[in-house]
Amino acid sequence: MTEIASTTALSEAGTRGTDEVSASPPTRRVVQTIELLSRHPAEHLSLARIVRGTGMSRATAHAVLTQLTADGWTIRDADGNYCLGLGLMTVARRAEAAFPLRRLAAEAIRRLADTHRMPAFLAEREGDSIVITEVIGTPSVPWMRAGRHIPFAPPVCREFIAWAPAPARATWLAAAEPAHQPRLKLVLDAIRARGYSVERLADDSAPMLEALASLRNSPLTDPLRHRLSDMITELITIDYLPDELGDQNAVVSVAAPIFGADGDVVASLVVCPDSQLPAAQLTALAEAAITAANSVTAALRH
Repeated sequence: MTEIASTTALSEAGTRGTDEVSASPPTRRVVQTIELLSRHPAEHLSLARIVRGTGMSRATAHAVLTQLTADGWTIRDADGNYCLGLGLMTVARRAEAAFPLRRLAAEAIRRLADTHRMPAFLAEREGDSIVITEVIGTPSVPWMRAGRHIPFAPPVCREFIAWAPAPARATWLAAAEPAHQPRLKLVLDAIRARGYSVERLADDSAPMLEALASLRNSPLTDPLRHRLSDMITELITIDYLPDELGDQNAVVSVAAPIFGADGDVVASLVVCPDSQLPAAQLTALAEAAITAANSVTAALRH
């Protein structure tokens, strides 16, 4: 469990254990079908397998696939099995054109992951969230997966706010736990100076952090809730300041910012060692991440 995982758990705990209610069940069935087929792009899936994979009835799945096939989004072969169709590929190409960052960053992420033999991913700003959009490899931390939304709130996503104007930084900092704010101010300055952020391993505090995070949204009295917040604050260590690096440093991930044409941070390129690193190796890895992120920034501006 890392500090970001603990913080994400706190923000999401209120929604765990509840079923999402679909606003449009028919639309959800279409999405489920396309998602299932897209996970098996080289295969032709039988109707029975699609029924099992989506939980739809046979009649419903057949109706959905009949319409998708008529529209060219799926193809039904001579054996009655289904795969993705050319109509969907056309839509995918248009979608890719609408999101150039992912296309431009793909090679940089892959090169970084391959060179250092560790997972890497792209995280993009989307309103009040940071979304993981492209992942190379398999990060060991469960929250690092494609499609994951991370609230744009302190103490996480620091590389997105370190270069922001002072008023935006102040607003972001004001949302942090009061006990975190002095360190966060120092950390944001350090990130801006060196060009990257670091997520630390929680070390021996991990089991207690996880237990406390699970209690945060339980029915508690206000005094007890405040005490829980204080305990979590005491256990979490945010990033590394320059004088805190030692012979071995516990690092989950290193993130370098990608800047848009207007100078705002629109994404970050994240590499995930999830291990103990000597200071020199951490610095070298961070420099490689910065170089990769800068190449994407340059491509965005041309």
